[in-house]
Amino acid sequence: MIDTNLFQDKTAVYYTLGCKLNFSETSTIGRILQEAGIRTARRGEKADICVVNTCSVTEVADKKCRQAIHRLVKQHPGAFVIVTGCYAQLKPDTVAAIDGVDVVLGAEQKKDVLKYLGCLQKHDGAGQVFTSPLKDIRTFAPSCSRGDRTRFFLKVQDGCNYFCSYCTIPFARGRSRNGSIASLVEQARQAAGDGGKEIVLTGVNIGDFGRTTGETFADLVQALDRVEGIERYRISSIEPDLLSDEVIEFVARSRRFMPHFHIPLQAGCDEVLRLMRRRYDTALFARKIERIRALMPDAFIGVDVIVGTRGETDEYFEQTYRFVESLDVTQLHVFSYSERPGTQALNIDLAVPPQEKHRRSQRLLALSDRKTHDFYARHRGQVMPVLLERSKPGQPMHGFTPNYIRVEVPRNDALDNHVVTVRLGDFNADGTALLGEILEEK
Repeated sequence: MIDTNLFQDKTAVYYTLGCKLNFSETSTIGRILQEAGIRTARRGEKADICVVNTCSVTEVADKKCRQAIHRLVKQHPGAFVIVTGCYAQLKPDTVAAIDGVDVVLGAEQKKDVLKYLGCLQKHDGAGQVFTSPLKDIRTFAPSCSRGDRTRFFLKVQDGCNYFCSYCTIPFARGRSRNGSIASLVEQARQAAGDGGKEIVLTGVNIGDFGRTTGETFADLVQALDRVEGIERYRISSIEPDLLSDEVIEFVARSRRFMPHFHIPLQAGCDEVLRLMRRRYDTALFARKIERIRALMPDAFIGVDVIVGTRGETDEYFEQTYRFVESLDVTQLHVFSYSERPGTQALNIDLAVPPQEKHRRSQRLLALSDRKTHDFYARHRGQVMPVLLERSKPGQPMHGFTPNYIRVEVPRNDALDNHVVTVRLGDFNADGTALLGEILEEK
């Protein structure tokens, strides 16, 4: 048994790097510690415990993790420091050797953070390491957590079986696994009871949902759609080969699932997709975009693209550029390829120089800006519902339409987490949102 009396009046700070799934899991860790009597430290207050949830998707991410740990150790002298997440699972000894780190928890141990706090006694030397081998990472740890604004993040799946040539995530998070539909529906109902209006479905490879339970992602979205009280669902990143026509068609007729998709392309060149060991070709990807547009002409479609991967010649990149340019998509998330130890991509001969990766990234980012601007511009004058979010003091409020257009309205704190009917106007001062005129409050 854990003696929670040890934790009374203790304070903690939390720092998260990486994806929405990490933020969801950090929030769950925070709730576990809060239930044990540990409160979140106030701004400027020295904390007794520091929890860092790390990312390792790129070399830059690893560096940011180390910097964050050093910074927290300096800001909270004497605090008990726990590090978990993907970087902790992949490089536990490196993390444990960082001055000030007390405990390193792997993917399987993360959910049991409380039992690794001990008596909060710091010790000399490297931190203690608690991790499991890849084959033993089997547990699905539930998480449904409120974000900083209005939406909840519901973890529906974890791990990945794909082993793309450039990616370490399967080694950091283990094989694909998921919660049951019944348990996830119950968490959604709880979120609705807590005042949630919008839920984002998160995971590592959410379209692969059902490996554990024999259910399907299509079954899941249909069950969640019946939960009363939740007004909006959004599907986070989903692989194109796992985005079934059944799911697309269901979203098109659903009142609660928003016309908003995020689909990783990674490369618009079939030769590069084969080098990446992706499970689709450009023809399949184009068909998915066409199907979405046929049923939801105004859907927001975000697309991930990696530039400068090993083997990407100048001509291969030009093929990617031309393919992406031809797609009716809304926004690009552009990433420069980062070499990851232990990945098969390192066996590919051609390496792209950093300056060329930067040049390619800038071209795609400029293309993304044009596509997003055009998407926003064609919605000016339309009347749409907007879910408003709290803003910083003195700042206007922002919110999103069903198809994820960011809208700016005059500040009114009473409208936080409320859906209002808005007429969309011109772009705001910095071009990041459309100005909205509130016509009706729900």
